[in-house]
Amino acid sequence: MAKRAVKVLAGLIGLGVIGAGAFLFITRPQPWPAEHWAQAGAGDAARGAIVFSMGGCVSCHAAPGAKDDAKLTLAGGLALKSPFGTFHVPNISPDEKAGIGGWTLAEFGDAMTRGVGPGGEHLYPSFPYGSYSRMSVQDVADLFAYLKTLPKSDNVAPPHELGFPFNIRLAVGGWKFLYLNDSPRVELANADDKVRRGQYIVEGPGHCGECHTPRDALGGFKADAWLAGAPNPEGEGRIPNITPGGEIGNWSEADIVTYLQTGFTPDYDSVGGSMVEVQQNMAKLPQADVEAIAAYLKAVPKM
Repeated sequence: MAKRAVKVLAGLIGLGVIGAGAFLFITRPQPWPAEHWAQAGAGDAARGAIVFSMGGCVSCHAAPGAKDDAKLTLAGGLALKSPFGTFHVPNISPDEKAGIGGWTLAEFGDAMTRGVGPGGEHLYPSFPYGSYSRMSVQDVADLFAYLKTLPKSDNVAPPHELGFPFNIRLAVGGWKFLYLNDSPRVELANADDKVRRGQYIVEGPGHCGECHTPRDALGGFKADAWLAGAPNPEGEGRIPNITPGGEIGNWSEADIVTYLQTGFTPDYDSVGGSMVEVQQNMAKLPQADVEAIAAYLKAVPKM
């Protein structure tokens, strides 16, 4: 009996080792192969400025309290509170030491779309690479080219404040296994080019779902409630449902366009809260892109 017990125990240990090895392999950081980014060539900074506004980069990466042109110094430092702890937004200015000035396009692109840092480490999904994974190679390259034109900052953000087990980056690989992909958030049959463009912006660089979609206990989107509204990540109130079944369900496409460009609702109310900066960023987009966003929001399933 003792020999049999030893064999069973050894077998269980062996299975555990194999299982742990498989988990580590499946959940390892997975950057793109080098040729993925080589196809982009030199980025276009002028186009990158549009992608920059589309992504609202200043909203998180500008120093807290920065105004006007000072917001273009992406010094980081903003504290993002979450159920998992407090994340401190990093410096993404072109400073070679404190920022991303020493990064290559591949390192930047892998961070943006794969959540992999320049040292090969998992990045926490407080950085919305779950949405940015849908960005095109050229848009990422153009954004990188634009960021390199901005002022440098030597500010170093403090480390994240995370308790166990969230302070173990290895666990992020499991989160990616469950949630990271570049598939459409919703399937839209017979969508025209305008709606497809809106889908790309909203689901990708615009990362609208990061606030407007509810999450499960692990912080992943509830796939059956896309854009259906969620608790305010800043604490009080609720982020609205922006599907045709929600608070803007009776708005026309023209109403949505006007709101994004001017900040005024059809009822002559004005944008408020964290949406103020989002609206200001969206107002910088080309007319066709704002119209595409509106068309997509009218086309998504009612929630």
